[in-house]
Amino acid sequence: MSIKERILKKLNIQQPVKEFRLPFNHVDFFYWKPRDGSLNFGDHLSYVIVSKILADNNLLLEEETTNNSRLIALGSVLHFANEADTIWGTGFNGKISLDEHTYQNLDVRAVRGPLTRDFLLRRNISVPEVYGDPALLIPHIFTGKFQKSTKRKYSIVPNLHDLSIARTRNWENIISPLNSWNKCITEILEAEFIIASSLHGLILAEAFGIPARYIRLSEEENMFKYNDYYQGSGRSGEMEYARSIEEALEMGGMQPINFDHKKLLEAFPLDLWK
Repeated sequence: MSIKERILKKLNIQQPVKEFRLPFNHVDFFYWKPRDGSLNFGDHLSYVIVSKILADNNLLLEEETTNNSRLIALGSVLHFANEADTIWGTGFNGKISLDEHTYQNLDVRAVRGPLTRDFLLRRNISVPEVYGDPALLIPHIFTGKFQKSTKRKYSIVPNLHDLSIARTRNWENIISPLNSWNKCITEILEAEFIIASSLHGLILAEAFGIPARYIRLSEEENMFKYNDYYQGSGRSGEMEYARSIEEALEMGGMQPINFDHKKLLEAFPLDLWK
């Protein structure tokens, strides 16, 4: 141990972790993480889903490939794309300035919904009509892992930015988006009805056939991503929302999804690993 390391250890100061880069050609996979080191379950699902699909095909993220490439999947993270990145199930983020979209060409295999497709088409980027948030695939790629087990009338899944609001109101049956991905799904499946400002709280409920209603607790999130998902899962118009638990219960679940999981799954870019 160096003198510097001994001093830092004595002072209980951790050195910054150096970013690890694979020393060979590979697929660089991007997904969003909070700056404080926590995991937001919805965004972390991107890693879970991509890893599972690869494992089902005897592949890993750390495979050596013929060429270097970069993949962006689940989440409102299109603005993080670089030139020639591969896009699968990603969506446009309505909160982000158009100036932050610096790419001119992308390899798009699927997008979250038609609103994201229209955005890219206006930038002269080719986009197939393959829609859906990849979280809709969870029941199909984790067959038998999760089961419905009704324990409560409803549960509430706040968006990461709305978590403090929900806790301040002392609501019961809150499912924190900071929990592990599998715990969040398990708890969602314990409710007869899901009330959520978390987009992936809504998506996971609907993927398993549980009625869900969007509750708008703040103006933090732009409606674009909700409407994009809504239309990308086979519905038209805009997502209607409640402003209170009572209103959400009165409104009931949204129109059921009409989604072909095979089309989205078949669009997964396995060829990047070949």
